[in-house]
Amino acid sequence: MLLQFDTPRSMPADRAETRYTLLRLKIESVVVTDATGAEPVSTHDLLAATPDPFCEVESSLLQHWETAHHDVLARLVSRLPAPLRRGHVRPLGLDRYGVRFRVESDLESDHADHNIRLPFYKPVDDMTGLGQAIRVLMGCPFITGLRARR
Repeated sequence: MLLQFDTPRSMPADRAETRYTLLRLKIESVVVTDATGAEPVSTHDLLAATPDPFCEVESSLLQHWETAHHDVLARLVSRLPAPLRRGHVRPLGLDRYGVRFRVESDLESDHADHNIRLPFYKPVDDMTGLGQAIRVLMGCPFITGLRARR
């Protein structure tokens, strides 16, 4: 693997000056944390992990939902516990396991902002599965994506 390539433009003006430093990171332990707790992960499992299928489109999907699908967000927010439905709720994250929301309190005296996850009924790996999982979370009667007869 090529880590550095020196060209005349990348060299320091003064040869005594160090422009680059190569660092090696040796992972000895990993702990994954979220709002529900923490769990150790072996370095072997970490190195074997694959990226979440939505990592490259997560931010654009969340922005799209927030700007173009207020109805979908309202249905999802209705699934949150009642005390968390107050204030401004916006999509915060998306992965194969569910959707996270940020609940920002409207009350100045209440500094209890929360992040909350709505988990999917099963992990999803593609956009078709994501659409079905969102419909399930919304309580949609057309879970498989079928359209109503007219």
